[in-house]
Order: sequence, then structure tokens, then C-alpha cells
Amino acid sequence: MAKKSKIVKNERRRAIVARYAERRAELKKIIRSPASTPERRAAAQDELARQPRDASAVRVRNRDAVDGRPRGHLRKFGLSRVRVRELAHAGQLPGVRKASW
Repeated sequence: MAKKSKIVKNERRRAIVARYAERRAELKKIIRSPASTPERRAAAQDELARQPRDASAVRVRNRDAVDGRPRGHLRKFGLSRVRVRELAHAGQLPGVRKASW
């Protein structure tokens, strides 16, 4: 089980990313656009640099929804490989069966 502080910090980061996502996308579009002037591009880069570091989506870690395990995360289930295995063996994941071929 991950520390509660790590789980809370990650959730806080998700909220910050969501809050800044729209403006961040606009700024990146201005920076990438060949039609934008150098002054406008520089202003967009400055504004982007002034945003909090946690506003970047790459700082969010995918964690197990049950216990917060950071590694072995399966996006389809939102769980770690360990938790998926436990729940699948218990028959609690709909549509998941043991492989046989």
C-alpha cells in the first residue's frame, strides 16, 4: 500500500492539471504555430513557464485505485497487476477469465 501522502499528492496534481489544461493547450498551440510572431511566442513561453510545475500532465502518476500502488498499473482496469490478479481469481472482474488455449 502506498503512503496516503503520495496518493493525496497525486490527486492534487490531477486537479491542478485539469485546472490549467485548457490554457496550457492554447499556449502550446501559439508556441508551435509558424504564423505567430516572435514576440507573441516569447510571451506565451513566459506565461507557460510561470504556470505551476504540477500543471504539466507528465507529473501525474498512474496509481492503483484501491491501494495506490504506482507500478504495474493496467489502464483498462485502473488497478495494479497484483490487484487485477486477485480480483480475477475471485471472479470479481466481469468478462475476465483464466486463459486456456
